[in-house]
Amino acid sequence: MIGMGLSMLLISIYLMKFSTDVLLIAPATMGLLFGLGRVWDAVSDPMAGYLSDRSTSERGRRRSWMLGSAIPVGLTIVMLWSPPGDLSSVWLVVWMAVAMFAYETATTAFFVPYGALGMELTRLHHERTRLFGYQQLIATLGFVMGLGAVYLLRTAEEPRAMALALSVACGAVFSATILYAAFAVPEPIEHSGRGAVSIRKAFFDVFRNPHARLLLLVYGIETFGGASLGMLAPYAMEYVVSDSNLTEVFILLYFVPRVASIPLWIRLSHRYGKKHLWVLAMLASSLSFFAIFFLDEGRLWLTLAIPTLLGLVGGCSSIVAPSIQADVIDYDEYLTEERKEGAYLAVWNLVRKGSGGLTAVLAGFALQLSGFEPNVPQSAATKTAILSMIGLLPGACFLLGALLFARFSLDEAEHTRIMAVLETRNSREV
Repeated sequence: MIGMGLSMLLISIYLMKFSTDVLLIAPATMGLLFGLGRVWDAVSDPMAGYLSDRSTSERGRRRSWMLGSAIPVGLTIVMLWSPPGDLSSVWLVVWMAVAMFAYETATTAFFVPYGALGMELTRLHHERTRLFGYQQLIATLGFVMGLGAVYLLRTAEEPRAMALALSVACGAVFSATILYAAFAVPEPIEHSGRGAVSIRKAFFDVFRNPHARLLLLVYGIETFGGASLGMLAPYAMEYVVSDSNLTEVFILLYFVPRVASIPLWIRLSHRYGKKHLWVLAMLASSLSFFAIFFLDEGRLWLTLAIPTLLGLVGGCSSIVAPSIQADVIDYDEYLTEERKEGAYLAVWNLVRKGSGGLTAVLAGFALQLSGFEPNVPQSAATKTAILSMIGLLPGACFLLGALLFARFSLDEAEHTRIMAVLETRNSREV
């Protein structure tokens, strides 16, 4: 989580702006590259999930994939941030396209098995929430390092040289932490080889699971809306609020309460239930996102208050969503007698990246069609496009997500009943 937080925050927050303002790639073109990368994910994510579920390596069905992905992840990060300076505009786009596809492939080979491993470490209903809470707390160090990298890149006199240095450092840290996790984290050996017999069955089972269908729909809607926050925050600070130095402040005010609130959300989840807490958090997020539309140069208090509120309620989603997903995977075992964390994480990852990719495409075209020009003051139309993408769109998405998730029925009592059946079934097999 430290290496991933460092590298992925830098990419999600600043790659789009670095590409448009430094590499001078058209925003629509860059948005399209993000979207095409997600099309490739539609193939690579399911394959990684299915093959990981079926792996029987001595290193474990998850850790063997993590080991194999460590070096490619580091190398593709360097490639993504460091295109040769003498490339023509056409070959620069080709380079970024190849780098994007290579990076997505390498991170899929890591992230799907890694996420699946987290789902397997405990079966206890509330201990899962604590586990993912601790995971997010540990990730804070990576996020802080990533925020520092954004500042160094944003203020560098030679952005390309700084991007090369930072990408080498980020790639090395990410690769090193993957290797450490692959050797240090235990893996339940009793799940080895218990995946579905075919890739078609694996993903049919995911969508046959009614709880999974609803969870994926809500998560996709939430991710589609929320992806614009990091991607367009630098644009909003520089071109709407007219103070690019607030970029890191805005992001920091989001992450600090997000992390600081995690112990509170863990306790509240135990007391009130995961579902009710997440619905409440989505409604609060919706109101906060709608308020972003009213950002302006003279409203500093609003610029500081909004990310604080979003971070506070975002801490709930960061731990409750994966905890609920782990419960849904237990329900799948109840139905199929198979353990398919990899398949579920692949679809989860595909929804996350697909929704984010679609947001990137829309953001790129919205910027270009509104008349965006890099490194100059923007028109009223461009400012409105930025605020609509970062405020109105996610506000509507989170409101819809809350209304849909209110129908979710896999609560603690139902999960306890399912676990009792699974324990009885497994004891008979032994």
